[in-house]
Amino acid sequence: MSTIGLSPLTAVVVALLAVAGAAVSRLGGLGHGRAVLVACLRAAVQLGAVALIIVWAVERPLAVAAFIAVMYGVASRTAGRRITRGPAVRWAAVPVAAGTLPVLALLVGTGVVPFRGITLIPVAGILLGGCLTATALAGRRAVDELALRHGEVEAALALGLSERDAALEICRPAAAQALTPPLDQTSTVGLVTLPGAFVGMLLGGASPVQAGVVQLVVLVALLAAEAVAVLVTIELAARGRFPVRRRTG
Repeated sequence: MSTIGLSPLTAVVVALLAVAGAAVSRLGGLGHGRAVLVACLRAAVQLGAVALIIVWAVERPLAVAAFIAVMYGVASRTAGRRITRGPAVRWAAVPVAAGTLPVLALLVGTGVVPFRGITLIPVAGILLGGCLTATALAGRRAVDELALRHGEVEAALALGLSERDAALEICRPAAAQALTPPLDQTSTVGLVTLPGAFVGMLLGGASPVQAGVVQLVVLVALLAAEAVAVLVTIELAARGRFPVRRRTG
């Protein structure tokens, strides 16, 4: 058997893993027991629905565009809600798009990624997912840092720095750490981890060389996209697009 098939045994194993994750979280006092179960259930339902939609959509250009647009909207909203609340959530759409669109355009425009729904949807999804995480982490860290160290921002303003420059000096080092996970993933690939694209192609019957090339393209593209997303997120935070709740006491 060269792939993971849909079978009663697979369903049982996945269910056991979900319950185990929830139990560990609950018994360990991590506070996410119910959230683990809900996340696993949502993943199962959403992946099932997405699989059916993709089968229908891949040969219909308008459906592919609509599918990617929905993914973009969900990614932007999710990232925004991780950073702030209220109308400011919409600003997260800017770094998600800034990271994803140029990279996707380059990959498709050069022919590295074929202009077909079956390739566009997963590649766009990978880039959007990476930019979602990078935006959320960078934005959250920037906002937290500006709230915690607002006195230092005031001091920088007193020294003559603009509001943007003062905020950048405080939040940029912490927010830039959002690039650490993709950097680690890229630098240790093949030594510590075998990411999804590589494993998926091997399970699908591709040669190790083909799988390696695809994974390299994905990793480098993802790192570039996330770097742009982090940069734009920090800039937005420094310009006050994500409200900062100052901490007192």
